[in-house]
Amino acid sequence: QVQLVESGGGLVQTGGSLRLSCVSSVNIFEFNRVGWFRQAPGKEREFVATINVGGRTDYAVSLEDRFTISRDGSKNTVYLQMNSLKPEDTAVYYCKADILSRVYWGQGTQVTVSS
Repeated sequence: QVQLVESGGGLVQTGGSLRLSCVSSVNIFEFNRVGWFRQAPGKEREFVATINVGGRTDYAVSLEDRFTISRDGSKNTVYLQMNSLKPEDTAVYYCKADILSRVYWGQGTQVTVSS
């Protein structure tokens, strides 16, 4: 059974950094792609970044200059490095993985950026 567990969220001041981790219960190269999404209070879940099995990365245009997605296959982990954080980055961040026609989500990790 596929499980995704996020961690690394927390409270940070404006301008600070956080690195989120998404640990998979299966080899991350089994997935077509793994990505990060976020959902702020009262808003829809939105795309943040993704990395495919070949290593290609894609970002939300508004975030690509501050956020970086990466992976460590030896740890079955995908990371999201977030720099220069702003209050509008406050949200629950979710890890999502696609394999064939199936989609898996983690439980989310809260990121709060104080002004």
